[in-house]
Amino acid sequence: MQWLIFAFISAAAAGATAVLAKVGVRDIPANLATAVRTLVILVFALAIVSARGELAGLRAVRGRTLTFLILSGLATGISWLAYFRALQLAPASRVAPIDKLSLPISVVLAAVLLGETLSARLIAGVILMVAGALLTLER
Repeated sequence: MQWLIFAFISAAAAGATAVLAKVGVRDIPANLATAVRTLVILVFALAIVSARGELAGLRAVRGRTLTFLILSGLATGISWLAYFRALQLAPASRVAPIDKLSLPISVVLAAVLLGETLSARLIAGVILMVAGALLTLER
């Protein structure tokens, strides 16, 4: 159950991200704000990896692992650029719920590409999340 603790930490940090980023993109272009955020994340992640003595493992990253990490990085970059631009154009309280539609997309992709099973409870939760996100849209 340790994963659940990290998942809740992730959710709390992601929730704070929307509000902090909304203020951060107020006076600069969204792409520049994304670049600054990315630089901070890079330094932060490298500091943690270095402190844990994991930097030497970088030599072992190749082939399929490297390909999928690069693709994941590109997807993250696209997501962040679009997210910051959306925050410049709309209230955080509208952007964040739509951004969380990544959950049903992840669940479907995990089922189709990774063979993960979908329980009735999971499907119901995903449907409720989609409905909740759609309810946040303004007319």
